[in-house]
Amino acid sequence: MAKRYDASDIQVLEGLDAVRMRPGMYIGSTGARGLHHMIWEIVDNAIDEAANGYATEVSVTLYKDGSCEVTDNGRGIPVGIHPKLGVSAVEVVYTQLHAGGKFNNENYAYSGGLHGVGASVVNALSEWLTVDVYQDYTHYQQRFESVADKNGKILSGKPVAPLAKLGNTRKRGTVVRFKPDPRVFEDTHFSSETVRRRLRELAYLNGGIKFVFEDERQKDPDKRHREYLFAGGLKDFVQYLNAEKNPVCEPILFEGQRDGTRLRVAIQYTDSYTENLFSFVNNIPTSEGGTHEIGFKTAITKVFNDYARKIGALKEKENNLSGDDFREGMTAVIAASVQKPQFEGQTKGRLGNTEVRPAVEAIVAEQLMLYLEDLKNQAAGQMIVEKAVKAAKVREAARKARDVARQKNQLEAAPLVGKLSSCTGRTPEENELFIVEGDSAGGSAKQGRDRRFQAILPLRGKPLNAEKKRLDQVLLNEEFRSIITALGTGVGEDFDLSSLKYHKVIILSDADQDGAHIRAILLTFFFRYMRALVSAGHVFIGMPPLYRVQKGSTVEYCYDDAALPAAIRRVGRGYTLQRYKGLGEMNPEQLWETTMNPQGRKLMQVTLDDLAEADHMVTLLMGDKVEPRKEYIAEHANFNKVDDFEPVGGVASGEEA
Repeated sequence: MAKRYDASDIQVLEGLDAVRMRPGMYIGSTGARGLHHMIWEIVDNAIDEAANGYATEVSVTLYKDGSCEVTDNGRGIPVGIHPKLGVSAVEVVYTQLHAGGKFNNENYAYSGGLHGVGASVVNALSEWLTVDVYQDYTHYQQRFESVADKNGKILSGKPVAPLAKLGNTRKRGTVVRFKPDPRVFEDTHFSSETVRRRLRELAYLNGGIKFVFEDERQKDPDKRHREYLFAGGLKDFVQYLNAEKNPVCEPILFEGQRDGTRLRVAIQYTDSYTENLFSFVNNIPTSEGGTHEIGFKTAITKVFNDYARKIGALKEKENNLSGDDFREGMTAVIAASVQKPQFEGQTKGRLGNTEVRPAVEAIVAEQLMLYLEDLKNQAAGQMIVEKAVKAAKVREAARKARDVARQKNQLEAAPLVGKLSSCTGRTPEENELFIVEGDSAGGSAKQGRDRRFQAILPLRGKPLNAEKKRLDQVLLNEEFRSIITALGTGVGEDFDLSSLKYHKVIILSDADQDGAHIRAILLTFFFRYMRALVSAGHVFIGMPPLYRVQKGSTVEYCYDDAALPAAIRRVGRGYTLQRYKGLGEMNPEQLWETTMNPQGRKLMQVTLDDLAEADHMVTLLMGDKVEPRKEYIAEHANFNKVDDFEPVGGVASGEEA
């Protein structure tokens, strides 16, 4: 008998209950990204005070008890009684969704947190949260807790008591300390590196504002305390991004304001072959772009084409150059301030305001023309145009190479016959492509796989380093051509994610330095020429074991050196130990059991949480400059470390789930 469905089945989620019921709607996920988004929501509020001229310092402190504290020296949250709700404004801000002082432009001309949900969402998803307000020589405090009622239901972010006066003070500003609730998050451990990177980025975007980071969990004083203050702002930012590249001109800096949109831009060209555009709206990274990026690109293309004709680099009958030509080798940071930004989703990945595009286009066109008309900048302008003309010729060569790459008889029929072992399944969402190091490991993988949804593509030798290679050069490499053909997406301008044949692209290489190098080479190629593949979460790294410990029928696999002693203790005396030097040493059954079986394997998903830092890291590890790379590897490299890897689709054999 069907269950009756009537009005009593309609749930009304009151207060902050909706947030705890569907946290992903508000912070993106309950994993590491969502956890750190909690910090960014509170930091955004502090930044809004600083960006609008009311604060000069923002600090973030991580404590040993798992809590995080964000402090600013701004005006402090209003403490008066709300006229409609009858409680303090502090309590309203932290207990009511869509409550805040940023829905008009009277208090904040430009703000990142316009939904009015940030503070209340953090409260709803915290075990406890305290707010200290220092205002008008008085210290106020209020505490909120998420506790279970007598029926076991969690009551989210309830005030323990009304806002209280604690005494007199000369301090000013707001201090928010919260402890993420382990009943919500998969892991409540904050990453020191993630927080430091974001604060450094904010310091670049807000020149002259001091950012302080404290990690009370660290014993090393260098890791425990950091301060960031960049008087040069965006100029310092673009030079940092190009620190491991070879710049060919000084940074181009300009700013302007039009129709409620304020824009600041820093551009610097290097001798690389890819563009690197990093955009922000009200200090929030817009990794998916939006109308501000479209306006910027449109203006760049028009102004430089006009300038190229003016100086005779383009003749009257010649076609205009493309925007890609003028942006080759460009590193640009564009920071837009928008009064009423419309972001796609609470995580704010893409700007949707239609009025911003013409405003940005007008500002960039006007300011860039003024730059090029200045006599002292003519050499730089001519160099940029010459670089674009050369890029256009290379682009045409690359187009012809891609045309060749589309021909089945040359790509699919020749290199892939006997190389790619495709799967029988025709559902891309379920299919996996393993890019495997070496023919020997490829043979084991082909025999051990589940051919219904797993395809195998062995690599014969190392592909070339794509970091300093043009696309036409990349397409001459047989290994990369095979990968492009197997994926079915095309590459560069022709890349089409909707044509992807395998929604899991898994790099499977040996657990040694050569294997790490192959992973780095492949990730560099994906990042430079198939970035959407990475940003959409389709790229993974397989984690093969280092050791096999066996005694009788008991077998344990260890994925790093640290796990070996405990495994030996569990197995007991009389064990045999096998150290895998490479994937080729595993028979098909072992490779399936440890590395390919979705029920027992470990996969590390490759994500792009910080686009600017990812670009800097790729250049550092794969670029021309040797010394910075040696220093980084000496300090950080541990090729067998899996502590920070997040299992996807199961846990490793021998570990508790």
